[in-house]
Amino acid sequence: REKQEHSQEAFAVLAGVHRTYMSSIELGKVEISITIADKVAEALRIPLSRLFKEVEKQVKAEQDKSLAKKAETSSAEPSK
Repeated sequence: REKQEHSQEAFAVLAGVHRTYMSSIELGKVEISITIADKVAEALRIPLSRLFKEVEKQVKAEQDKSLAKKAETSSAEPSK
């Protein structure tokens, strides 16, 4: 959405959802149906499969960051 320079409100209108719901989607506060995911993909003008691939990349990056942080924390703790 941001790459296409849409405000959240304008993009929500394109996707056919309320602005506050779009905010919740973007913040990962709600799980959405395939129907809503398809509306979001259509509003982005991309195939639904590409939307899923992009989300999968973001989730993996967040998981990798979390694992790296845990590894740093455990290696920084003194041995007993």
